[in-house]
Amino acid sequence: MFLAGDIGGTKTLLAFFTLEKGSYETIKKKTFRSKDYSSLEEILEEFLQETQDKIKGACFGIAGPVVAGATKTPNLPWIVSEEDLKQRLKANKVYLINDLLANAYGIKTLSDKDFFVINQGEDNPRGNQALVSAGTGLGEAGFIALGNQKIPFASEGGHCSFAPKNQEEYSLYHFLQKKYQGHVSIERVLSGAGLENIYNFLIESMKMEPISKENLSAKSLPALISSLAQTQESATCVKALEMFIEIYGAEAGDVALKFLATGGVFLGGGIAPKILSFLQRPSFLKAFSEKGRLKSLLEKIPIKVILNEETALRGAAYYVKNQM
Repeated sequence: MFLAGDIGGTKTLLAFFTLEKGSYETIKKKTFRSKDYSSLEEILEEFLQETQDKIKGACFGIAGPVVAGATKTPNLPWIVSEEDLKQRLKANKVYLINDLLANAYGIKTLSDKDFFVINQGEDNPRGNQALVSAGTGLGEAGFIALGNQKIPFASEGGHCSFAPKNQEEYSLYHFLQKKYQGHVSIERVLSGAGLENIYNFLIESMKMEPISKENLSAKSLPALISSLAQTQESATCVKALEMFIEIYGAEAGDVALKFLATGGVFLGGGIAPKILSFLQRPSFLKAFSEKGRLKSLLEKIPIKVILNEETALRGAAYYVKNQM
């Protein structure tokens, strides 16, 4: 029996699975609220208490920079290492990889029904690919095209600097620079918390109308902003989500250029599948492709939204299977 995990800032998904003739069979699966636990080991303790089976191998995709088999997670107060996990699981084959690397491997297990096409583009099987995932944070990864293979690699591109492209975004940048007292990463804008930051900027700096009290609900503020924008119930929320998708398009285009991702760009994470109606607006593709002299190159790049919520979990399973 094998163990796979998708460890995010909001939720942690764990699953036991077996391999039968090369296919995966899930034995047990459970989701945990990450912030309710002081460590990954505490979650594992709860998940493992009902099983006595020996774990042959495990892989965890985690939101954070994994260096030499260990990471300090940026959106959780956790330090996680392969060595500690090996001791807890009593298994020699335990792998800790970046969550976007797990997502990238997971794409290899998906079918056409798991994607929503934003831009058909032109198929280029020899081209590199890129993955940009906005959720609790912002993750970015790529695929190097080598012959008929696509080799995934991780990055921490979400912590690169936010690059405003017009006066409105410059004002947003200065608003966030004051809030964070210095560096403003693209993750501060392009994530769940980033959508909330944009909304607060519109309220505090642009003096737009806040969400009415009767609309406040048990939803998180980013989820509420997204919902009210798509139902057109709040002009401020519509504006916030419009700014968000333009920044998303611009960043995805930047990543496509940096990785020369002529083989396609994937939008992952929890946000994109929930805002498909806005991602289909011309402003997203315009922001993606308007990069001066390379506009025509970017217009030809396929763009797909990943719809399968378990892509990273499947990628962790794929990784440990191939390592074993």
